[in-house]
Amino acid sequence: MRKILDWIKQNLLRRHPETARLSATDSFRTLFANFQELIDLNNRILHHVAEANDKLSGDYIFDSNYIETTCSKISAMVKDLIYLINKMTQQQYPGLYDAFERIEGDIQAMLEGKIIAPRPDFILPYPMIDRDLMDAVGGKNAHIAEIGNVLGLKIPLGFAISITAYQYFLDYNKLQPQIAAITDSWHRGEIQVDEASQTIRRLILSAAIPPKLEQRMIFAARHIANLSGESSPRFAVRSSAYGEDSSSSFAGQYLSRLNVALDELVSNYRDVVASAYTIRAMEYRQQKDFRENEVLMSVACQLMIPAKASGIIYSIDPVHPEKETLVINSSWGLGEPVVSGQTATDTFVLDRRSPHVERELNVVRKDLNLVACGEQGTNLEPVPQYYRTRPSLTADQRHRLAEIAMQLEKYFKTPQDIEFAIDHKDEIVILQARPLRLKRKNAPRASELADLPERYPVIFRDRGVAAMEGVAVGPVHFIRTDSDLDNFPDGAIGVARYASPMLARVIPRAVGFITDVGAATGHLATVAREFRIPALFNTDEATSLLHEGEEITLDTEERVVYRGTVRELELFALCEEHIEETYEYRLLRRILKKIEPLNLLDPNAETFKPQYCQTYHDITRFIHEKAVATLIDRNYYHSHDPDTVAGRLKWDFPLDLILIDIGGGISGTEDHFVLPEQIISDPMQALLTGMSFPGAWDMTPAPVDMGSFMSSLTRTFSAELSNPQEVGQNLAVVSAEYVNLSLRLGYHFTIIDAYVTENIKNNHAYFRFSGGVTDTVRRKRRTRLLDRVLTHYDFVTQHQGDMLVARLKRLDKKGMIKRLYLLGLLVGFTRQLDVRMVDDQKIDFYYRKILSIMEENDGQQQDQYTDFRR
Repeated sequence: MRKILDWIKQNLLRRHPETARLSATDSFRTLFANFQELIDLNNRILHHVAEANDKLSGDYIFDSNYIETTCSKISAMVKDLIYLINKMTQQQYPGLYDAFERIEGDIQAMLEGKIIAPRPDFILPYPMIDRDLMDAVGGKNAHIAEIGNVLGLKIPLGFAISITAYQYFLDYNKLQPQIAAITDSWHRGEIQVDEASQTIRRLILSAAIPPKLEQRMIFAARHIANLSGESSPRFAVRSSAYGEDSSSSFAGQYLSRLNVALDELVSNYRDVVASAYTIRAMEYRQQKDFRENEVLMSVACQLMIPAKASGIIYSIDPVHPEKETLVINSSWGLGEPVVSGQTATDTFVLDRRSPHVERELNVVRKDLNLVACGEQGTNLEPVPQYYRTRPSLTADQRHRLAEIAMQLEKYFKTPQDIEFAIDHKDEIVILQARPLRLKRKNAPRASELADLPERYPVIFRDRGVAAMEGVAVGPVHFIRTDSDLDNFPDGAIGVARYASPMLARVIPRAVGFITDVGAATGHLATVAREFRIPALFNTDEATSLLHEGEEITLDTEERVVYRGTVRELELFALCEEHIEETYEYRLLRRILKKIEPLNLLDPNAETFKPQYCQTYHDITRFIHEKAVATLIDRNYYHSHDPDTVAGRLKWDFPLDLILIDIGGGISGTEDHFVLPEQIISDPMQALLTGMSFPGAWDMTPAPVDMGSFMSSLTRTFSAELSNPQEVGQNLAVVSAEYVNLSLRLGYHFTIIDAYVTENIKNNHAYFRFSGGVTDTVRRKRRTRLLDRVLTHYDFVTQHQGDMLVARLKRLDKKGMIKRLYLLGLLVGFTRQLDVRMVDDQKIDFYYRKILSIMEENDGQQQDQYTDFRR
């Protein structure tokens, strides 16, 4: 505590010489002036955070100086917010200083190049992992665990060996300084990448696994074995590096080991860690501007699935997303040959929309499949004759996979690239899911491009599949050996038999790829799309039709290869813009994770305390909540300055609302009452207009079954049953452009915070709703209804149980007013709606009803505001 008080005196009172405590005689005007400053600071923080997020859109170029300056500004303003709330509350929240120092310390460490893992554990079982732990366990572990934990889909039993464990392994063996020295020499050009790779990998492979880490790995693996009931379990040991399967795919760059025995688990962990420094991984990171401090290897340890069949699903066709289809590639046995493009695969194309009608079915001959060996490892073995020409997936399995693909896409809110297996029970097991990167469709081609095949010599056409659409012009260079990769000329088109991930090594030098064998769902295809390198796979005989060194033009969209240069296509390709992700981009994204996420959702929760603040947003949210609560208490239950414009709303609806004007929001009061026409705050008027829609504010008592009612009483006390000084009155803090509305209506609690101006960059709206008088099922139905309606109107939503939070920003004034009208409508319309949500059909019914009201009244809101103001 002494440290905190010294810090306040040295850093805050120096800039704020006035007394840090409010005496009992301080007027409400002084308190309110502090609140106005707090609101202004809060809005400025929101502005800077929004501006930083804009930088991540890809439309801006920024450097580390911008990041440092932005962090400094935001930190200073958050610090001032903490000072103000303690000034307003007579130092009730000194713990906010500790939270601030902790978060600011993490941000400074990130600016210095450190990656802050959110958990210190060496081992994290999958049931303990979600996406929030991505920086602790890597994207691959985080996504697959969340698929099992949240969506309930079948995944392998498993655990993550964390990034913290990796750092401990390096520190235990004093490897980090040695690795840094070697990589520095490589970056300076003093040694070649192959020498650097060999030296670092030798260091890692000869290093000892710390006993403490080894013990925990073996314990976790034995626990998995006990859960499975297998006496001789086998494991899949896979990379899950920082950045893998998230911002950059790293597809095929790191090692995976299959069918690993328990006594070989530790050595295989070391092998996977060492794969962070293969030649292709090091070159890939260099191409993607990954720094050495970002080389952090978590490892996935999963119970081995003895797959009967395996494959990949793209939840949308990455080549032709406009077709609204999804693509499944599969083959017999384990999936490694499918993802590496080294085996023939069946291809199934289905509609994305239910009932997922099958549009294409291409069953090929499958002579070999990868199987687990008896002791350890895998082996390619002949497929029994009967199965070679049969589909590797049944119709039911294909349909179910389509359902799963769309479920994952909806949950992760982006198209998905999914790996799966069919186990010995014929059940689908999801092995991996990551974002699917799509190429944006260009404007239609000019008409003069249509007849190019008639005007230029064609080597072949209408063969293969386009893994990445585009145009490439250059000399052919065959890739058959590692030497061919080492000697790959700049600007050449790589031609190979197989679409091997090894080809990714030459992507910075290659302008295109053509292969005889390979699917658009393999690792190389993923990397080609990421780097926007035109790639045509599965042409069957490109290696026999093309010649080393000859100049060709590759048009993957039309699946045509021309002899010589086609200038029109070359120009077309040059007009496309390529956006690359930089180190600064990733750094800003990491830092924003300490600034922007909101974890303190429920002011009534036990965790709504300073010590639980994990981000600056948590701090500002906590402060805003307590500032409003302070205004409610001091304004309504204490004498207030008669010069302050404040009063109770005099209205036809039982809102019992106190309004406080912080500048231009109310034109006046009558006997401490505010009439609707005296409210000149644009956002507050929009809310009231929505609430006053005929029929929205249903005052008819809703039927409540006794079980639900008694259930609700065990959760919380109603505002109607509690002492007003314990619960607080409904409050709206308004200005001409701002509203913060806190409502407790019966068992429901709503907060709306909105800022609406002519400046689109400043506009935002925040909506939080929770509570209810019925059972959990019905309250959740209402939450789903709100989520559906708000998502329809462009809000970004998140919900937990019966609590829903929705956010909207950067919308023009007219659009913001319309959505605030919607929020007002929802406040009245859904007040007792949980009681009526007796089945799931009610969600659709009320969803259509609310949308109908919005459509009928679109464009009429402004007239209704005018009526209020007369």
